[in-house]
Amino acid sequence: MAELTIAFVDLTGSVSVFETLGNDRAAAAVTRLTQWIGKVGVEHDGKVVKMLGDGVLLSFSNNLMAIECMVRIQQEHAQRTAMWPDRLKLMMQIGMARGQVVQVDGDCFGDAVNVASRLSDLAGPEQILATDTVIRKLGARHGVRSRSLGPMRIKGRVEPCEVFRVEWQPEMLSEFLTLPADLHALRAPKESVFGGIELGWLDATQSFSLTDLPIRIGRVPEADFVVSDPRVSRTHAVIDIRSGHYVLEDVSSYGTWVRFSGSDAIIALRRQECLLHSDGEIAMGAPFTDFSTPTLSFRLVDGAMVLGRGPLRD
Repeated sequence: MAELTIAFVDLTGSVSVFETLGNDRAAAAVTRLTQWIGKVGVEHDGKVVKMLGDGVLLSFSNNLMAIECMVRIQQEHAQRTAMWPDRLKLMMQIGMARGQVVQVDGDCFGDAVNVASRLSDLAGPEQILATDTVIRKLGARHGVRSRSLGPMRIKGRVEPCEVFRVEWQPEMLSEFLTLPADLHALRAPKESVFGGIELGWLDATQSFSLTDLPIRIGRVPEADFVVSDPRVSRTHAVIDIRSGHYVLEDVSSYGTWVRFSGSDAIIALRRQECLLHSDGEIAMGAPFTDFSTPTLSFRLVDGAMVLGRGPLRD
């Protein structure tokens, strides 16, 4: 086994590109972009493990080179597409993890591969998410700016891990704006009042317990809670728990709006997050003023109710 940094680059926005350009031209554009990603990876001493349709899996022995590669990919692609219409933009969401990896016949297997893939799903367009194993490995002098998002539960892992967002835009502020949450806060006892959360849209209602977190809300069938509306991004928002509180993070293209029961105040989120401190509603892709916007209800379920009703998930 070798200790490697794994990067998973996933393209988002391909649906609108295929609708606009047609299958042949769109497929050619996706292929050119994934080949360019692989080329940049090789230039940073990385290896292309495999191409996955609209994604690329890369491995790096040098951790710093891996991060510098992902930053360069985001920066150069952003410059290239700055003047493109939104319907033609293929943006990238990147997940990174470091650990022991088994290499068999040119493929890679291991926890780092699984976590990198999962983080690419959780990342928003133009985001780079990396585990603490990637950031802590950098040492003192590296020039990489990052912001801690606190501990996150990643499906398939028992313990939460601290996740960082790598800041590649020149105007973004760095990590000192965010204080990491305490890992112990996520190890909630069974009697915790944060027993679960219930989501509803149209005639669909689904309940989630703490062990189901994080919850991905989006329009694709792979989402944990599916909202099939064209204004909803593939992965539109993520609900997780930090320091004992539910947090909703917008990772969409068009934004998310939140209002709580008994209040007229509305919180608008664009790649931001807010605390879900009580029951309420979530508008996705358009504000509440648009009567047709897909609107979810959310209800916090206390620990006593969870203990009395058994598994939450329908």
